Amino acid sequence: MKKLFFGSLFLIQGIWCFGQQDSIRISAKVSDDMLNLIVEQQIVYHNPHDVSIDKIKLLNWVAAYQNRNTPLLKRKLRDRKIDLYFAKPTELGALNNLHVELDGKTKDIKNLKEEFLYLNLDQKLKPQASKTIKLRYEVKLPDAKFTGYGLDKTDLNLKYFFIVPDSFESQYQYPKHFLDTEQNLNSASYWDVNFDVNELFKVESNLHHSGLQKNEFAGVSVNDPEFYISLEHIDKISVNVDEQKIDVVFGYPITQDDRANLEFYLSLHLKFLKKRFGQLPDKLFISKKFSSEEKFVGIDDIKFWKFHYKLFADPEKIDLHYFGIVSKQVINNLFVNEKNVDHWLKNGLQTYSEFQYLKEFYPEHKLLGDLPEQAKILGMKPLKIFHASDLKLTERYSLAYQYILTQNLDQKINENYENLSKFNAFAISHFETGILFYFVADQMGFAKFNSFLNSYFSDHFQKPVVASDFLSKLEWESGGNSRFLSSLIEEKNRVNFNLKKFTRKDDAFDVKINKLGKYNLPFKLQAETESGQKETQWQYADSDSKIYQVKANDAEKIIVNDDYSFPETNFRDNYLYTKGLFSNMKRLKLKLIKDVPNPEFNELYISPRLSFNAYDKVMLGFNVVNKGVFDQKFVYTLTPYYSTGTGQLTGKALVSYNIMPADSFFRSWQIGGSASYFHYDYDLAYQTYSFFTNLSFNKNPRSAVGRNLYFSYAHFQKDLDAKRILAKEYGKYNLWNVGYSYNDNALIHEKYINTGFQWMEDFQKLSTEVFYRWEYAKNKKISFRFFGGVFINNNTQNDTFDYGISKVSNYAFSYGLLGQSATTGILSQQYILAEGGFKSDFKTKANQWVTSVNVDSHIWKMFNLYADFGLYKSKGQGVDFIWDSGVKLKIIPDFLEVYFPVQSSLGFEPAMKDYGYRIRYTLIFNLGSLLSNLRRGVY
Repeated sequence: MKKLFFGSLFLIQGIWCFGQQDSIRISAKVSDDMLNLIVEQQIVYHNPHDVSIDKIKLLNWVAAYQNRNTPLLKRKLRDRKIDLYFAKPTELGALNNLHVELDGKTKDIKNLKEEFLYLNLDQKLKPQASKTIKLRYEVKLPDAKFTGYGLDKTDLNLKYFFIVPDSFESQYQYPKHFLDTEQNLNSASYWDVNFDVNELFKVESNLHHSGLQKNEFAGVSVNDPEFYISLEHIDKISVNVDEQKIDVVFGYPITQDDRANLEFYLSLHLKFLKKRFGQLPDKLFISKKFSSEEKFVGIDDIKFWKFHYKLFADPEKIDLHYFGIVSKQVINNLFVNEKNVDHWLKNGLQTYSEFQYLKEFYPEHKLLGDLPEQAKILGMKPLKIFHASDLKLTERYSLAYQYILTQNLDQKINENYENLSKFNAFAISHFETGILFYFVADQMGFAKFNSFLNSYFSDHFQKPVVASDFLSKLEWESGGNSRFLSSLIEEKNRVNFNLKKFTRKDDAFDVKINKLGKYNLPFKLQAETESGQKETQWQYADSDSKIYQVKANDAEKIIVNDDYSFPETNFRDNYLYTKGLFSNMKRLKLKLIKDVPNPEFNELYISPRLSFNAYDKVMLGFNVVNKGVFDQKFVYTLTPYYSTGTGQLTGKALVSYNIMPADSFFRSWQIGGSASYFHYDYDLAYQTYSFFTNLSFNKNPRSAVGRNLYFSYAHFQKDLDAKRILAKEYGKYNLWNVGYSYNDNALIHEKYINTGFQWMEDFQKLSTEVFYRWEYAKNKKISFRFFGGVFINNNTQNDTFDYGISKVSNYAFSYGLLGQSATTGILSQQYILAEGGFKSDFKTKANQWVTSVNVDSHIWKMFNLYADFGLYKSKGQGVDFIWDSGVKLKIIPDFLEVYFPVQSSLGFEPAMKDYGYRIRYTLIFNLGSLLSNLRRGVY
């Protein structure tokens, strides 16, 4: 049988060479413990370049599965995944015992830990000439928990483990690393792979069975070959579409209910896709990983505690999940392209297909499904008050894009896929591109656009496609109306249509529209009546400002690009009303609680607020803000409170404007002002008035690094009683601050640096804080903090502005202290990690300089050990050295923690009578910071 296998391969070898197509022949034995592959392999390699080469590059991507210093590891850490970093040696992958034969000579390759192997040639290989390479090696398979490939309990999911040429290399043969982004490794080659495995195991692949041996697969690879080896039965559903039999094979078990639903839906999906793309592959292999990554997001049941809400019926979930999966797999098999460069073409086509599928079969389904109807409190349906409950399922794509764009964290469409952030991989590569395709199709006519897709991909079925050629053909077919796509994909999209005003003219409206962006492109102008009837006209924006005419005598409102049909930077200026008080403007709408903004209205969000401090006691109020769940440039917020402790009104207000250029050295430049009025002691109030500006430097969207330059001016007014007047406290003072901060929230090595200069009439001081936290074992961390501060000049009247040793000097009212002036009791024990940062109460300050180091290390479950030490000096005194140590209980890490002092310069503190008052706690009510901490890595 083995002779027959090799003989058949040599018989067709001439055909492979004739077509100038690389061929890869593999015989792989699976070890009994499923941990190793013993491989015999032959590669017929053709020089694909226009120049002669003196070496051949082969990719050895199993070497990426190391737990130090590989691009794969660095990417996983940026994605907030630590399994690979802390993996055991037995869980990692490796190449062993490599033997290479070329031109009858053995090639010595010493470093098998490299992801690329170079074979030096004795003579240069001319363009299109070939070489035969024979290899023997062993592959130590990694655990599948890292990437979805490798050993998954008793199953094997194999992809990217064999040594192969790089189908997409340039003539410079640069190194290429495995990043777990479903990159193209080897496409358009002929493969023939036979597995020697225990007869109890079943084997499947995205290649076809060759028919020569039980576990032999062969064919031309449109995508990189995948193999699934399992003890369990491998599910398969065969579907007939226009007399073509298509096998859909699953690399994971499916339930009987799922199978029953899929036997109906798969036929519907494939017929829908064939109508648009013209051709279908004969076989679709859906791996467990592919299913998980490509399923329809946002429709699964919501389960928490004792609650279980179904957003969609089970058959609908199967339909939508598998349309996403099948459509992507069909498109992956339509043509060959390099994903890292032209990822947006396949991803955009998949989103376009989903969009059309939803429009045809789910036109009225809501984004939140049935949740607004199911979620009830005392018989009421609270979610119904949110605009989010009215959004259609088809609007998910534009909203996701808007969310990332309003933070200025979006990237250009043709950014290399490996450089896209996790969120942008969907919001930009999939959603923005898909919306643009849908927009062009709407303008062309969907039948014409789909006919173009059908014709183009039928002509290029399973052949190499360059995205620029696709766009060029589309431009011709659209009569030039899609020309803007070629330019738009090359830079961050900042196109916006601003509906300024209208004037009536007989039975029509003359509408002035400003266009932001340098592209000339079509747009949709509509007039809608009160009954919902629309008069639609397509216009062409060829200038920055122009008057267009739309006919509709009884229209209630005028709309540009309705239903988020074009990925603009701002949808809030796309609507104008034509009648009533709000004619020629948008209506005002008051809403409870923040919501997805409705672009038809100017919305103000009013939500209740509850706060507390020791002097105002419980404060009852509300917050008014013009910003919903999406960021926007101009923001104002007002929060008045009724203080139950004083019977007075207190509160705060803020107004700010963000400048966010698409491409600059900074991501945002915030300018604003704020004011506040609260009490800092019994019957003593304070007022603050401030101006601030903060420059956030541009960042790599995949990086956790943030850099900021800030400046602020604040004026303070404090009520003073006789005691404070006698102590020469300041009733009025001004503070100026300028500084720079660097923050890296990376896993394993977290870093923060801040340096600032502060001054007022009577002092100037310079302070620096450095923080480092190291995760030295899984879920075990140790942190080091250094603080150094020095007064350049200090002529203050008292110790108000001195550096705090154990307690912060909160003269700027910037820390969330519950008892600002508390000196005894539970409120005085609140701890803020700032300035000296000591946990033991040394009851002193420093008015010349201070340096301190704070160390904190995990020991067991919720318990840490801490230690602090430092030096400080005040006027007229010598330098003092102090230290403390103790145990920290982490109830909610970084937000609610309790410190139990043990030993310090003061002595053995648990033996002291007032030990209960020496215990400190951290309590932070900043919900925004908590949510930010929880969602790290999403972007």
